[in-house]
Amino acid sequence: MGKTEPLIVQYKDQWYDLTEFAHKHPGGKNSLNGLHQKDMAERFDRAPGHSQAAKYLMKEYQIKHAHTKQNGHSLSNGTKAIANGGLGLRNGTTKPKGSNGLHTGREDATIPAANGEVVAPLTDDSMEYLVDWSKPMLLQIYKLGDKYADWVNKPVDRELRLFGPTWVENLTRTPWWIVPAFWIPAILYLIVQHGAQQVAIGRGLSSPRESFLTVDLYLHLVIGALAWTLLEYSLHRWVFHLDAKGNRVLQTFHFLIHGQHHKVPFDPHRLVFPVPPAILLTSIFYQPVYYAFPYPRLTLAGGLIGYLIYDMIHYYLHYGSPAGGHLYHMKRYHYSHHFVHHDQGYGISSDFWDKLFGTRIILRKLKYLLKW
Repeated sequence: MGKTEPLIVQYKDQWYDLTEFAHKHPGGKNSLNGLHQKDMAERFDRAPGHSQAAKYLMKEYQIKHAHTKQNGHSLSNGTKAIANGGLGLRNGTTKPKGSNGLHTGREDATIPAANGEVVAPLTDDSMEYLVDWSKPMLLQIYKLGDKYADWVNKPVDRELRLFGPTWVENLTRTPWWIVPAFWIPAILYLIVQHGAQQVAIGRGLSSPRESFLTVDLYLHLVIGALAWTLLEYSLHRWVFHLDAKGNRVLQTFHFLIHGQHHKVPFDPHRLVFPVPPAILLTSIFYQPVYYAFPYPRLTLAGGLIGYLIYDMIHYYLHYGSPAGGHLYHMKRYHYSHHFVHHDQGYGISSDFWDKLFGTRIILRKLKYLLKW
């Protein structure tokens, strides 16, 4: 991999280190081209879609203080700067450590200072002082009370620890490849060992192998996958975005199942659903499937195919760089849900159900192709 080019920008008399953020930028890294060591105010204000959530996220990259450039040296002369990190740092207090034991904030950024003096520490007007990022987060949610809904929809770029015990915490963090590695064999097992047999019995075939030559087997896989798309929308809209109404137990539940993803949308280990709770939910949803469909395990396998596609698309929307087509549209669409319209755009694999239920996000047409 090539070396990441530095990207230090100015906005309204403050400096920001966007070096590690550029490839995550919802508006594409190409919209940041040519801004290194320059004032980005004109381009930032001219570009559409910079919501309050986007402006809040900027605090993560704000450089807290720096020594001045001296003797006419270039801006890459080793001058130190510390990004604010949104950790409630005020009045020059020592920067605390994150939950992983590493210092949060960006270091080694180089910026010019105004008049040969050290830039004054910034006053942190974020909400992150309400929690302690060096401790497990889940048990702190109850303290937020009526501030929770506002806090959880203001994103940050840092690591989040949910639980204290490491073995429990590890169950909540899932690399993307775990999902296909577990569910593809499970889906094949359901189809070959159970679904084909159910079709053979239902159609009076002499062997389960003959089921693979029938339309029924593939039709019910498709039915299951389509049923998943409605379940995907319903879960995201009415469960993942439930209105806790100030109930601290519901707030904690919401944060556990989905709020954490909106708070730390760039955490690569919190973009796909962990396998253990997914197995539990599969067992629960199988009960109505058993009574509603003639070949329930085949329908379940189709639903799991739909889920697998959904989870892989979700990961790709955050970390992939589609160059056009459906996935390009859905990446812009999903980022708009994260940073602008929290109460719209619940579809991940498509916006079909959003159109049907009136929650579709209308994206602005752009003159150029975004690149991430």
